[in-house]
Amino acid sequence: MILYEYPFNERIRTYLRLEHLFRRLGELVPSESPLSHHYALITIFEIMDVAARADLKADVLRDLDKHKNVFNSYRGNPAIAEAVLDQVVGQLERNFTTLNGVSGKAGQALTENEWLMSIRSRAGIPGGTCEFDLPAYYAWQHRPAPNRRADLERWSNTLSPLASSIYLLLKLLRDADVPYKVLASHGQFQQNLPQGRSFQLLRLRIDPKLGLIPEISGNRLMVSVRLMRHDKDDRLHQSSDDAPFELTLCA
Repeated sequence: MILYEYPFNERIRTYLRLEHLFRRLGELVPSESPLSHHYALITIFEIMDVAARADLKADVLRDLDKHKNVFNSYRGNPAIAEAVLDQVVGQLERNFTTLNGVSGKAGQALTENEWLMSIRSRAGIPGGTCEFDLPAYYAWQHRPAPNRRADLERWSNTLSPLASSIYLLLKLLRDADVPYKVLASHGQFQQNLPQGRSFQLLRLRIDPKLGLIPEISGNRLMVSVRLMRHDKDDRLHQSSDDAPFELTLCA
């Protein structure tokens, strides 16, 4: 099954973008290839760009604290396993303390590294990191892989408090609701959202054997899904077939 996710607000959209970048970074850093390490460094710069939003850190801290208060309200409930509850609350508290202890925005410490910032300023120019533009960076790419990896891990560690917090918040959000099966009639599906609940994320799983691509739109009142096909003309065309998929609305 292929999983598609659709955020209902800008905050969750930013969280998903950061998660995507952190996962990419986690796959690139262990590599031996200088090219992979180049793109790992580019990914660090992308994370810094996304995390540069002034209120991002405050949003993450607020969400961590909100979740902690919600979980603490479950104490004394006989249906709740206290040991598991303590573990989750402990995770939230550790992430809050660690992220709150980071001064400034995520990656701000890296902006004081002139060598890194010289690469960052050239990275946005097509071909701007060639050896004749950045000979010191070209020399770094010829260092042994373990040395490059150690540098990347050292730079990435300045972003790890934000990464851990984003992973935890999205896991709690995804685990909050369960999937159910629906049918798109003639390639289209619409559903009104129940009033009184604030949905933040839509998750859609569909069988890749169907060859269908969902186009998702939504707001606080309803969600809509159109199923498309990628045809030989390299264009998307709407499907007219009935097709099943799994839907999860995370509040």
